[in-house]
Amino acid sequence: MRRIAVVPAFNEQQNVGRVIEEIRAFDPGLDIVVVDDGSVDATAAVARQHGATVLRLPFNLGIGGAVQTGFRYAFEHEYDLAVRVDGDGQHDPSQLDRVIAPVLAGEADIAVGSRFVADVEGYRSSRSRRLGIRLLAVVVSRIVGRRVTDTTSGFQALNRKGIALFARDYPHDYPEVEATVMVSRHRLRAVEVPVSMRERSSGRSSITAMRSIYYMVKVLLAIFVGLFRRNVVPEEGTS
Repeated sequence: MRRIAVVPAFNEQQNVGRVIEEIRAFDPGLDIVVVDDGSVDATAAVARQHGATVLRLPFNLGIGGAVQTGFRYAFEHEYDLAVRVDGDGQHDPSQLDRVIAPVLAGEADIAVGSRFVADVEGYRSSRSRRLGIRLLAVVVSRIVGRRVTDTTSGFQALNRKGIALFARDYPHDYPEVEATVMVSRHRLRAVEVPVSMRERSSGRSSITAMRSIYYMVKVLLAIFVGLFRRNVVPEEGTS
């Protein structure tokens, strides 16, 4: 089974090297591609120094564009399994076995690590952001017809079907919430597994308090607009 780790990163020169080494410690057979989303620091150079393949975007596309670029690379290079580990260090690669297990067992096409599916200790975001996440979870759960607890988690594992879908169509800006709905509409099997998250060791999140409010409004609108979008059919030969 050909397997790859997709690591989107924007100005993460202080974190990306450690992330790569932790992924390699978990599974030396995982190929690693770092998608440098228009960084103005040494993110790309550090990633190369640690042995990762680096895809440099000419300017900042946002997390959705970077993630889709990584999955497009995985699809075109015919990988069977892909994991996403963000370059800021908040995802703990030592927990990848939990995320990968349902996919390897054939129980899911996409598995997502959730901070809220069980009482797992670890870093939690601010109270206001947690309330926002839970509100989105309630809305998305109603739409997809199953319980979803962590709609903003990008800690994921995907099989070939999931890779094909996200390579062809992946929401931009703040994509994880919309992607959860999209996965359901395409009738892919998705599950959540309990994981803990870490606080970033350096740098800062781009989501401030005001951006959190903007995020909530925009994502809710995007979800309902997305319900009227035509489904994107993955390319032939991906089933």
